[in-house]
Amino acid sequence: MMGPWMMGPWMGWGWMGLGMILFWVLIGVGIYLLLGGYVRPRRGEDDRALVIARERYARGEITLEELEEMKRNLSRT
Repeated sequence: MMGPWMMGPWMGWGWMGLGMILFWVLIGVGIYLLLGGYVRPRRGEDDRALVIARERYARGEITLEELEEMKRNLSRT
């Protein structure tokens, strides 16, 4: 009688190896999703800064040149 340990690596250990690969892929995806929001700058923060700059321009606190410079600086980050 042959057990799974005598069938070779492609029969007995194949599913375990595939399970291990899937396990580590899921761990990697989980870490990526958890850290994704912290590593990349959030788009909403840039939008809010641009809204504030436009409001300041509308109130006359800054000039058009200053507004354009702020836009360029925000687009770089």
